[in-house]
Amino acid sequence: MKTTTRLIAAAALAACSIGAYAQKGETVKIAWIDPLSGLMAPVGSNQLKSFQFFAEKFSKTNPAGVKFEVIGIDNKLSPAESLNALKAAMDQGVRYITQGNGSSVAGALIEAVNKHNERNPGKEIIFLNHSAVDPDFTNSKCSYWHFRFDADTSMKIEAMTTFMKDDKEIKKVYLFNQNYSHGHQVVKFAKENIARKMPGVQIVGEDLHPLAQVRDFSPYIAKIKASGADTVITGNWGSDLALLVKAANEGGYNGKFYTYYTGVTGTPTALGQGGAGRVYQIAYGHYNMGGQMDKWSAEFKQKFNDDFYTHSVVRIYQALGDAMAKAKSTDPVKVAAALSGLKFSTHNGDVEIRKADHQLQQPLYMTVWQKADKKFPYSPENTGMTLAPVKEYPSYVSSTPTSCQMKRPG
Repeated sequence: MKTTTRLIAAAALAACSIGAYAQKGETVKIAWIDPLSGLMAPVGSNQLKSFQFFAEKFSKTNPAGVKFEVIGIDNKLSPAESLNALKAAMDQGVRYITQGNGSSVAGALIEAVNKHNERNPGKEIIFLNHSAVDPDFTNSKCSYWHFRFDADTSMKIEAMTTFMKDDKEIKKVYLFNQNYSHGHQVVKFAKENIARKMPGVQIVGEDLHPLAQVRDFSPYIAKIKASGADTVITGNWGSDLALLVKAANEGGYNGKFYTYYTGVTGTPTALGQGGAGRVYQIAYGHYNMGGQMDKWSAEFKQKFNDDFYTHSVVRIYQALGDAMAKAKSTDPVKVAAALSGLKFSTHNGDVEIRKADHQLQQPLYMTVWQKADKKFPYSPENTGMTLAPVKEYPSYVSSTPTSCQMKRPG
């Protein structure tokens, strides 16, 4: 009788042990759906390399013991093409997708993933948003299956204007943005925050231009100069920011730029030695983070002759590894439950995926374009310049409320 009891106990222990590592050795495919053609192709190419680079890193170290594989699909920055890419990914058995370039694309993918998961129980998909920052995605359009690892526009503007309000030289602001949901949200939240925190500051101009279509921004720079603006707020990214600052340099505009994406491919080169002390970036990371991130950045640059700047990639792999270990599974239903509310440690402290809306709560950094030096040595695109940190905002400062009424499975 004692022998039987011991055998049953041993079998139960073995079952628990097997369950704890049920996912070990599995390959988790992630479909990356972003542009590899058109004006924004350089940004997409950089980010695909980033995802593949860190897939290799985290395949060796994640606590779940899984292997990550990234499948890159060019969406041409088109919502329609992105839906085709989603279908192609699902046909390859992919259960995790990531995207971030263009909130119009992200909105289409969120809707498609919601419909798919509702109609296909047992074949659910998780959307890991690395850079699409429209606040609606974690408010009125929030989804249980969507997790955002960048800070949204409302969070960035909150921190940006908290910094700007202490600069007494700012008197007249021009809002210059891309004509799609992200650009509209930058305008909305900039107006609200300036009115609340900087009542003496005038908004003297506002423009929305086509996304990834303008090649000559000099007419816009002429308008900005004519308005008398001493400061420009822009959420532009990729070629739309690089060509804007290039036109500003050539057109002799000497005002300040407050941006989201100065560090992104092409913009450092467009700035060159110009813009020192005048161009600021608010973001969840920067080039001179120190520690492990500096080591990874150096290795990335040596391998690709390119700069790593999409730090959300690291957090996506960290969160997935922790969630899969917690869930003891790679099943998206179990992993989503583990991701919701997950707290985990990163290169710059502890962060949390807020359970109410699946928005990552994280510190934000204000940096300024200046010459690289011993203290801040990293030089993007070999410009001899860098983005040096001037202010850190803990997550409780940049965090903004959510109106999300999340529909949860079951």
